[in-house]
Amino acid sequence: MTFRTCRYEKELAEALKQGYWPKACTEELRAHIAACESCRELILVTETFQHARKESIQAAPAGSPELLWWRAQLRRRYAATATVARPLTIAQIFAWITSLLVTVVFVVSQYHHGLRWASWGVTPSKILQMLPASISSANLLLFLPAIGIVVALSGVVLYLTLERS
Repeated sequence: MTFRTCRYEKELAEALKQGYWPKACTEELRAHIAACESCRELILVTETFQHARKESIQAAPAGSPELLWWRAQLRRRYAATATVARPLTIAQIFAWITSLLVTVVFVVSQYHHGLRWASWGVTPSKILQMLPASISSANLLLFLPAIGIVVALSGVVLYLTLERS
């Protein structure tokens, strides 16, 4: 096996690719191929691959037109979904990274100011102290369910957003 190429190799490869070999080739090329083993090997390998390709194409079932159409539509929809979902995925990753950074900054700041996490306990009396004075006990009965509805709706929106991605 030699590693140097023949000067006729490109011309022969093009003739094989176009299907001109051996009928439409020059006598000079034919005489060269009779003497050059590298070119004969190129012809043998190329013709073998071309023959195998023709056989595999004939052996492969074409399938029904409906199946081909369905597969094409499925491929098109998948590509469209992937294109649309890419910005949403980037936004979700950004949100996760931002949340993680805020959490890390918060934990580090609390570590530097002393860990008094036990005093964070939320009791109903603390919640009532945080509410404005204008909210009476009657209005509190309307205020707390309104907060619950907002929390529930935000959970539904989050679920629907994640379900579509």
